[in-house]
Amino acid sequence: MVLANTPRRLSAGVGNSNDQTRRHNLSTILTFLHHGGPQARAQLTGLSALNRSTTGALVVELTELGLAFETEPADSGRVGRPSPIVNANANVVAITVNPDIDAVTVGVVGLGGVLHHLVRRETDAVPTVGASIRIVQEVLDGLRDELAGYRVVGVGIAVPGLVDSREGVVALAPHLGWRDEPVARPFADALGLPATVANDAALATVAESLFGAGRGVQDLVYLNGSASGIGGGVLAGGVMLRGRQGYAAELGHTLVNSSGIRCHCGKRGCLETEVNLGRLLEVLGRETAGLDEVDALIAAVPDARPEIERQLDVLALAIGTFVSVFNPESIILGGFLGSLYEADPSRLRASVDAASVAGLAEPVRLERAQLRSRLLTTGAAELVFADLLADPAGTVF
Repeated sequence: MVLANTPRRLSAGVGNSNDQTRRHNLSTILTFLHHGGPQARAQLTGLSALNRSTTGALVVELTELGLAFETEPADSGRVGRPSPIVNANANVVAITVNPDIDAVTVGVVGLGGVLHHLVRRETDAVPTVGASIRIVQEVLDGLRDELAGYRVVGVGIAVPGLVDSREGVVALAPHLGWRDEPVARPFADALGLPATVANDAALATVAESLFGAGRGVQDLVYLNGSASGIGGGVLAGGVMLRGRQGYAAELGHTLVNSSGIRCHCGKRGCLETEVNLGRLLEVLGRETAGLDEVDALIAAVPDARPEIERQLDVLALAIGTFVSVFNPESIILGGFLGSLYEADPSRLRASVDAASVAGLAEPVRLERAQLRSRLLTTGAAELVFADLLADPAGTVF
């Protein structure tokens, strides 16, 4: 299925300094709306430090571009005409894809982080790139009528592995069996849309910092647990820790048990071999489960308690290390790690305190990701929206 409405980028370098200033200001206003939700013109004026007339002109242009619209505010009872409410247009959407060892999840996300659709297709085998593309095409075919009312910006792909986003290549996704695998180009060719790929945990970190528990936090560690293992992301001073090749924060390979199970990376006792969704599902009597199901499964199987406590205690050892290394304000747990946390928050808190350098862990917040199963979908959408937000006037549908 090749989608219509393929966007085309215009050169951001065209135009005089006034034009460049206008495009920068359009970016500022649309970004406020996308990340901050509907806001009055007066609020946008205050946030942007622009004057009222400039803000008004920018809102009109975003409306003409089909990226925003205005609504009347609720009656506040105040004297005078209230400022109109400006909204990002949620019908401008990104298609998102998250392949994992047991399923491919496809999402449709609108500006403002609005989730329109989320479809998880379980697979009989670990999906290849080609199989993932076919599943996405099937899902989008089923949504054809709904998609006809949207303006599709592109495709964002969240992969559990080492990703070269600039080249659109997955260098290594060991659980998927993908090595030096072109991903962005095959998706773009099949769907007729720009496609971008990045590490799933890094995208989840971005999403949670913009829309979830990490909003406003400058220093945090995010840990994501899925069927493919444990990934992570680190914000230091509000900046994503990336490393020379962009592969930083592979926190799932932190050593927690020197005599433990051998990991695919060649070491023994990595965090993701000891704190593991497969091992948890085994005691829960399931082979596979969506992340939204894990909480209910844990509550329904009291006999799983010893394994839950073991995994919590091992997770605490790793978190204690992260507290010492990164000195974060917050540790955020997503995926099945959030379910483990929810099973016994006080046990994890006590174990982290015991495993950390004295005094360092006490001020650190332990939190579950607020976006839950939407996390990777929202993060992959941010990957797609990045160019649009940077230059709203530079995209033509």
